[in-house]
Amino acid sequence: MPLAPTHVDTLITNAYIVLEASGEGASAQEKALEAGREIDGGWIALDAGRVHSAGPSAQPAPSADRVIDAGGRLVTPGLVNTHHHMYQNLTRAFAPAINGSLFQWLTTLYPRWAALDEESTYLSTYVACAELLLGGCTTSSDHMYVHPKPNLIDAQVKATSEIGFRFMANRGSMTRSVEDGGLPPKEVVQDEDTILADSERLIAAFHDPTPGAMTRVALAPCSMFSVSESIMRATAELAEKHDVRLHTHLAEDKDEDTYALEVYGRRPVEYFEDVGWATPRSWVAHYVYGNEEENRRLAAAGVSATQCPSSNMIICGDAADAKALRSMGMSVGIGCDGSASADSANLWMETRGALLLARHRGGPAAFSAREALNMATLGSAANLGWADEIGHLRPGACADLVMWESAPLSQTGAFTDPVEAWLRSGPARAWHSFVAGRALIESGELKLAGLEDILPRHRAAARTMQGLD
Repeated sequence: MPLAPTHVDTLITNAYIVLEASGEGASAQEKALEAGREIDGGWIALDAGRVHSAGPSAQPAPSADRVIDAGGRLVTPGLVNTHHHMYQNLTRAFAPAINGSLFQWLTTLYPRWAALDEESTYLSTYVACAELLLGGCTTSSDHMYVHPKPNLIDAQVKATSEIGFRFMANRGSMTRSVEDGGLPPKEVVQDEDTILADSERLIAAFHDPTPGAMTRVALAPCSMFSVSESIMRATAELAEKHDVRLHTHLAEDKDEDTYALEVYGRRPVEYFEDVGWATPRSWVAHYVYGNEEENRRLAAAGVSATQCPSSNMIICGDAADAKALRSMGMSVGIGCDGSASADSANLWMETRGALLLARHRGGPAAFSAREALNMATLGSAANLGWADEIGHLRPGACADLVMWESAPLSQTGAFTDPVEAWLRSGPARAWHSFVAGRALIESGELKLAGLEDILPRHRAAARTMQGLD
């Protein structure tokens, strides 16, 4: 690998480095080492926000302003969260909603979320990013579809920019209130002209298509039971016009099949195709209940999907068959979903959940830790249309990476495969974490100057939204 310049910003040494997670099975370690995708006892150099080079300890490394000894720890690309609702950490484990179905859960919480404003959105986004960082996430999208007040995504971008967190804002929308046959109350829906105008404003203000971008924008009507068919079509056209990505929920719950047949006369996937969304710019959240024929059609169309293991097990009792979808050529990423359903935002935990779900469904040989890591890095980056720069640590990639720390007792006796041990023998947390080459976690501690002020303000906002103050 090229070594010029010979001096870099940061050099990490004495690490087991996964430059690119393989999609292969449990026997992939030797192949990965031979192919150079993994380096046992190596170094990685970061310079000007990019991966400069990497190599084994026997290969000379560049000098650096800062040298960090990994102490043999595992280093991977930063995990990428492809589906979240950050504002929902204001209603974590909200007792009246915790045991309902998806539709019951939504109708209970929508009135609470109608109180969302710029301040609470800023606070919830800041807290979500801090929590995600601790779980090894360095890039996240967020599906903000509740808009009772204007400029909520502006508040999100303010928070992520202050932190230095890589972010894809999803301009969500809802147009069909209870009065129109939808689920949400009228306080949180908007008319189509307002949605489309604000979508164009946000793209102009915040979408950065250039290499190394920290903020991008996608368009994301919430779901077929909360938006009109016309806004789905118009949003797809707008995304094509501005070359941005499309996101929505699809086939998440069995009730969705019934609703789609009654309201649209079509199954959810048929509706999705008919409104012009079956394109390579679309990625869908959850995607649990598509049938095999529908799965193959969407895979052939280039649509990708996000599995949300914890949320789906809590809310609907099933999850996307990631192994089957990947075998059809579909890119499958990982999301933690909103913290009011999964009640946490930890991508390490969700990656482990993806491993366990696949093995529970397909048997002990069905899936490996490397395949789960591949989902959480390259698969997720592909969901966001960002796999050229994130989700791997090839030279020239964005310098988004995590050095992992596991509880010492959990790793005692684990010698043969550090990637399997990382996911099977956790829990693990980010020990050092870099986004664009900047350290946001050092020795397990968040380096966020504003967090001490944010937390009491967030607690106050959450108590108010839950009707406790």
